[in-house]
Amino acid sequence: MSAYHLAQLNIATLLAPLDSPQLADFVANLQRINSLGESAPGFVWRLQDEAGDATALRPFGDEVIVNMSLWYSLEALGDFVYRSEHVDFFRRRREWFSRMAEAASVLWWVPAGHIPTLQEAADKLAQLRRDGPSAGAFSYARPFPPPVAGAGTA
Repeated sequence: MSAYHLAQLNIATLLAPLDSPQLADFVANLQRINSLGESAPGFVWRLQDEAGDATALRPFGDEVIVNMSLWYSLEALGDFVYRSEHVDFFRRRREWFSRMAEAASVLWWVPAGHIPTLQEAADKLAQLRRDGPSAGAFSYARPFPPPVAGAGTA
């Protein structure tokens, strides 16, 4: 077992309110897709509010929803995102969310057992947007390996 877990945050700007007909299919499948993620090999943790998802948490603005989770590895996250039923909803994201001009997701390594805060995640996204991919904040397209145990993260 690794001394580090992969943290991921992604944000999305809604094209319509969550209770609108336009987002009905997205909302109707949230619990199912979240459960699929939780049962995926390599899943560690995900951000949730009292309703069991994170749609009520809006630290990036009223129109922006967040998703944050921890995984054992980049491969485990990739298997869930791109090689499970999740991919069908990922492909439909333009039906529900607007295209963002800046990075909308960020990955970073955390020591096993650490649960990142939304502020930590927001800081990592800002770091990626400001400095580009680095060992401390990177993208799926330009990943970095976990740090050497005991070396810390940027």
